[in-house]
Amino acid sequence: MSTILDTRAGARPSIANPGRFAGIADRAVPILGAMTLATFAVGLYLALWASPEDYQQGSTVRIMYVHVPAAWLALFAYLVMTSAALGTLVWRHPLADVAAKAAAPLGAAFTFAALASGSVWGKPMWGAWWVWDSRLTSMLILLFIYLGLIALWRAVDEPARAARITAIATLIGFVNIPIIKFSVDWWNTLHQGASVLRLDGPSIHSSMLVPLLVMASAFMLLFATLHLAAMRTDLMRRRARSLRLRAAEAAA
Repeated sequence: MSTILDTRAGARPSIANPGRFAGIADRAVPILGAMTLATFAVGLYLALWASPEDYQQGSTVRIMYVHVPAAWLALFAYLVMTSAALGTLVWRHPLADVAAKAAAPLGAAFTFAALASGSVWGKPMWGAWWVWDSRLTSMLILLFIYLGLIALWRAVDEPARAARITAIATLIGFVNIPIIKFSVDWWNTLHQGASVLRLDGPSIHSSMLVPLLVMASAFMLLFATLHLAAMRTDLMRRRARSLRLRAAEAAA
């Protein structure tokens, strides 16, 4: 662990160096935070006042501007964790486990937000708060995977061992991501098919597409801000742990 947290002058001066990365994060977090607030302000204005009501759903359709970006970010956070898991197991990147560990609570939060907003949206549309729809069920499984990985990190005291175990578990859990994505194509489901990411172009009207993309950008900026801040905090925690171990070794 001391090699991971090495910030001495002889360490390689790259972003892979935790000390340099923490310095970059210190400067980037306030800028990203300001961009997040500005983008949310524009996105909420477009979503709540500028976008039209749906001819069938009325104002209820505006839940889409929270539900869809939250669902996208729930999947994106797991893709970040999967890439970090490969970085841990294959390339031994010093920041890979930090990135994965910081992304897990964010992914869980976005997954819960997607499920909760979908439930609120589903009640007037489907007549029920919850149905065992294939996409809903696979998203619920994703939430359990996130919570399981968070618990696994906390259950193993030695950071290097915890990193390897959770990286393997993350790669195993990735099988659920294509199931979520293609569930509407593989099984009968109450969810509609893709409306934005289509080979023949989006099927949603621009008056709704633009607010949706702005809100998605705001959610992405929020994830980036919180992810960098969480990584910085975890690096400080690991460095403090390393210093305590060195002090204990010196005293012994």
